[in-house]
This record gives sequence, structure tokens and C-alpha cells, in this order.
Amino acid sequence: MDDLYRQIIIERYKTPHYRGHLDPHDIFFEDDNPTCGDHIEITVQVEDGVVKSAAFDGHGCSISQAAADLLIESIHGKPLDEVKALTKDDVIELLGIELGPVRLKCALLSLKVLKAGAYGLGKEEVSDALVE
Repeated sequence: MDDLYRQIIIERYKTPHYRGHLDPHDIFFEDDNPTCGDHIEITVQVEDGVVKSAAFDGHGCSISQAAADLLIESIHGKPLDEVKALTKDDVIELLGIELGPVRLKCALLSLKVLKAGAYGLGKEEVSDALVE
């Protein structure tokens, strides 16, 4: 089963379905993983409290980029309150493989960025506590 999920991660890394930038957007946030250099930015369009559309852009390892693509796919049509309630377990489930501590940080970057944007936080207010 891990092989299937690994194939999905590689496919989403090579040909992401939700890479891009939305303009106009209601939510924008970007951040880096300083330990490995991954960078993610996310834009979201919200209508009546529901995610109408979302996209990500950035660079980094296959785990960070695939996690961002899968996460963005999973939030389309969800109320913003549900997006704010997402956890690291949700991202791990989307990826479908076990991750060590270093790779987990890569996988969770997009969740941290998404939640910081959804909560309207400034860069100085962002912490790893968002993804616990």
C-alpha cells in the first residue's frame, strides 16, 4: 500500500493539480521551512464562509509540494471553520505514509501556511502550534 501512496506523492510533485495563484483572493499567506528551504504560498477565494477556490505555489521537496497539492484539493467546498480545524493527522492521512520528524515538518508546512492565512495571522504570530 505504501508504494501506491508513494506513486501518488511523486505524481502530485511532478504534475500538481492546484499549483498557481488566485487573483483576486481573500486569503494569502506564505512561509518557509528554514531547515530545508521549502517555500509555500497559498491563495484562497472564500464565498459565504466557504472555500470557493484555492491554489498554492512554491518550491521544495516532493513531500512538501505533494502535501500542499493534496491539502488544497481537500479544502475546496469546505467551510472556513472546517479548514481552521484541520490537524496534522489530516495531512498525514492525505499522504498515506509514515513520516519521520524531519519529513513531517516538510509535510506540515502547507497546513501551517493555510491555517495562518485562514486565521489572518501576521508572520510574527505563526508557530508550529497551528499544526498540532
